[in-house]
Amino acid sequence: MAFFKAYRGTTQRRLVRMERLIWALIYGGLLAVVVAYFMSEPAQTLATSLTYGGAVAVAVGVVMIFVRARLREE
Repeated sequence: MAFFKAYRGTTQRRLVRMERLIWALIYGGLLAVVVAYFMSEPAQTLATSLTYGGAVAVAVGVVMIFVRARLREE
């Protein structure tokens, strides 16, 4: 007996779009934070805005994971 149930995804278009958006926000936000970390000193204001924007994108993605977990397939 498997410990976890196999998740084969959903067939509803709305939920598929939501799942894709969630992971795009999380990975895109993390990429923005990493790029901002390696930016040079003259572009410090751009790096700061990239850091904050990336952090907000990751936070929105994490919140959307909890929202998606509460939704049921019909």
